[in-house]
Formats: sequence, structure tokens, C-alpha cells
Amino acid sequence: MAIQKEPGQKGVNWSNIAVGAIMNMFEVTTLGQPLEVLKTQMAANRQQSMFQAIQTVWSRGGITGFYQGLIPWAWIEASTKGAVLLFTASEIESATTAVGVNPAVAGLLGGMGGGIAQAYATMGFCTCMKTAEITRHKQMASGIKPPSTWAVFADIYRREGLAGINKGVNAVAVRQCTNWGSRMGLARLAENAIRQWKGKGENEKLTPFEKILSSSIGGALATWNQPIEVVRVEMQSMAKSAERGEKKTILNTLSYIYKENGVKGLYRGVTPRIGLGIWQTVCMVSLADYVKAWVKGQ
Repeated sequence: MAIQKEPGQKGVNWSNIAVGAIMNMFEVTTLGQPLEVLKTQMAANRQQSMFQAIQTVWSRGGITGFYQGLIPWAWIEASTKGAVLLFTASEIESATTAVGVNPAVAGLLGGMGGGIAQAYATMGFCTCMKTAEITRHKQMASGIKPPSTWAVFADIYRREGLAGINKGVNAVAVRQCTNWGSRMGLARLAENAIRQWKGKGENEKLTPFEKILSSSIGGALATWNQPIEVVRVEMQSMAKSAERGEKKTILNTLSYIYKENGVKGLYRGVTPRIGLGIWQTVCMVSLADYVKAWVKGQ
């Protein structure tokens, strides 16, 4: 995702804010949200198989069930977090490569910085509300009619204030830091490996297939941090449990999940997340590189 600055270009490239917002909106509105819903369903209901999770999501309205939480929370989150991620990561990556840092390391640093920035700047309350929207259907199992999205928002704000709306934001920050650091770093590392394999120079362009392949490798391998994602979902879930307590931290939630489901429980939902990671990385690394290059040419 490194920016190749134009000759004489100074300062930051503000167009990356718009590019990031557009690309993330595209990602979430296509395959992103269905995979997110399926991943969250499996992480929140760790006893379900993938087929059972698909059946459960489908029971919420067919194909529309897979787009639950898209409007407004996922759109708000995507447009803002995409802008923050691409802008921050691109500037860090450009600054580090300019002083001779290896592209893979620059991608790692850019992704980590962008991931942390987007988590605290925009993602906390949106991710919390998306997860609440998806997991509140667990309340139906006990015969409770789930409230509307805005009723959930108002109730959480009334009871817990801003801290409640941003519940789990630290887990989100850890996830996003490791997510995008791994995705961008591994994608750039894969690009370098492909260049060496094909005998291409550092400044020679990769083909679209090679770009997508490198992003797919980065996105798939970056799912090593799935336990952090399962912890995040559990922290933000609307389901109640006396055993885990009301005060949920990353450590006590991790301990609760391990006690209830073992190591296997910490990796629930990893399969749809691999698909999600590949699609997000293709959109925000490979396709974003092409869009940024096009914008520069205008």
C-alpha cells in the first residue's frame, strides 16, 4: 500500500481519505458483511458448526440475514475506518520506505499504525453496535423479543454511557493492529517473493493476478489472531452470563472462553474469517493501490 510520491510532491496525500472510505464501503457492501455476520455468529455461538451458523443466519430473513447490521453501523464504520486506515497506513508506509525501510516491514508498521488509529478513532462504538445487532438474537432463545437497533443503542448509553458504547474497544485495537499489520506486511512480503520468483525488478509492476495473489496470502495468514476476535465478540455480546461477570476485560474473557470451550473455542469462526481477511486485503491493498494510482493520474 506504499504511496509512490510524485516528483516534487510535498506533505500528505489527502485523497487517500476518500479512496479509503470508498474502498471500504465497497468491501463491506459486497462480501464483507455476510462473512462478518457468519464469523460473528460462530464466535458468539461456539457450539455451532458452520452449517448450523449458516442456517441460523438464514432463518433471520434469508439473504437479508447475512446483511444484518449493514445499515447504519457497518456503513458508518466502513466509511470512517477505511478513510482512517488508508490515510494513516499510507503515510506511515511512505515515510518509512523513504528512509530505506524494507517494504514488508514498512507495510507491517503502516498496517499496525492504521489499525490502531481506526480502532480508537471510529470503530469502537460501531463494532460494538454491529455485534450487539447480530448477537441480540441470542436473547430469543430465552423467549425475550429483541429490541430495535436504536433501542439497544439508547439502552446501552443510558446504563453505561460512552464506556458502554465503546465496550471492547481495547480488544478491537489489538485485533486491528495485528490484523492490518499482518495483512499489509505479509502482502508486501508476498509481493517481494513474487518479484524474486518472476525475476522482476523492485520498480516493475506486478500483474493484477499477482497483486491479488499476494493480498490473498497476506489476508489468509493474518487470521492467526482469531482468539483476539473471539474475545472481542464475547466482550461485546448482548448475551448475559453470571459466570463471566459484568466487568469484562480481555484477560478474564479469554479465560472464560478457554474454560467453557477450550482452545478450539478460541478459533471458532476462523474459516469465514479467512475468506473475510482475503477479501478485505484484496480490496484495501491490491485494489486500493490501483485506485490510488488512478486518482494520482487525474
